Amino acid sequence: MKLNYMLLDVFTTERLKGNPLAVVLKADGLLDDQMQAIAAEFNLSETVFIQKAQSERHAAAVRIFTPTVELPFAGHPTVGAAVVLGLQNRSTAVRLEEKVGVITCVIERVEKDIGLARFALPRLPEEIGKAPSAQAIAATLGLEADDIGCGPYQPALFSAGVPYYLLPVRDAAVLKRIRLERRGWDETYPEGRGSIYVFTQTPEEHDNDFAARMFSPGMGHGEDPATGSAAAALIGLLARHSDSGQHEFRLRQGHEMGRPSLISMQLRKDDDKLTHGGIGGHAVIVGEGTLNLGD
Repeated sequence: MKLNYMLLDVFTTERLKGNPLAVVLKADGLLDDQMQAIAAEFNLSETVFIQKAQSERHAAAVRIFTPTVELPFAGHPTVGAAVVLGLQNRSTAVRLEEKVGVITCVIERVEKDIGLARFALPRLPEEIGKAPSAQAIAATLGLEADDIGCGPYQPALFSAGVPYYLLPVRDAAVLKRIRLERRGWDETYPEGRGSIYVFTQTPEEHDNDFAARMFSPGMGHGEDPATGSAAAALIGLLARHSDSGQHEFRLRQGHEMGRPSLISMQLRKDDDKLTHGGIGGHAVIVGEGTLNLGD
């Protein structure tokens, strides 16, 4: 069996920046354990498998795997898969069937191998539990308790399909000097896979409104360069402190890893209730090849 694949960098227009992604094409013949093994072989934060959609109205079904687990939803695989399909089919919109639901992506062609994809969240973020204390959080990040918190934002636990502990810190300098302490991690972050999204406001930076870092030892990787599902969860906390109406924010991630990424987030509140959340970003194709899985 031979399968074609593409390698992309997502949430960037620059090659060898952003978040790497493998997109395996025409993957209908693969079993679950084969997809998991291929994702482990690529050893990227996620690998996405394109399969035939169940509905004729949809462009494709996609399965998303980290090196160790399958995910119901993830932002950078959604953006990457949409850009690949949009560029291949010269489409301006595609519907993707994911485990979390059907996602409609609007696509813009930037160059022959660069595209921009935006999509509405199939599931709006919800608060799903209680966050740890500032003291407990600080101990896992190598920080002080008074480093935790930023403006109106306090730690929270939200999910838009994948749970994240949302941990605000005082400023970008604090964000940069995080040093993880794994002892006590599972006790401090018991929900989901213990994934955390540490973020801060960046009023001194002209190109973005927030900066963030994501750590998820339970998903098979340490730090992630750009995490759409975490940004989707963050929309829930941002909405809590936003007025009614339409809002757009730009968030940088991955700078501390040398993989700068930029994620756009949109939200709308009507009558003080979150009614829309969206994620967007660029993706650039950097390579392609063939998987040879034998007979």
